[in-house]
Amino acid sequence: MKTEKDDFFTRNSELSIEFSKYVLEHPEMDDLLTEETAVVLLPEFDAELRDFNLMIAKEIESEGGKVLYVKVKEIAPKIVSRLIGVEVGEYSEIL
Repeated sequence: MKTEKDDFFTRNSELSIEFSKYVLEHPEMDDLLTEETAVVLLPEFDAELRDFNLMIAKEIESEGGKVLYVKVKEIAPKIVSRLIGVEVGEYSEIL
């Protein structure tokens, strides 16, 4: 049975993947990301997940850890494929 923490993990995984893509496109982020710093994503569009992540961040800080907070205003819808105008059929049919 899926727990609330499992759900948060799934939602955070999706955000983390997108943040990784963002970091790859913005090399200036390298200066902010260190092995000693925990990245905590705060999605404005998901108050429940934001509050959960904020609670985790506060625990990290209370134990002396460093946190880099990343506020995310929104996330674009998933795109399954970037192909446009696809036609499928026999060679003679799609010419």
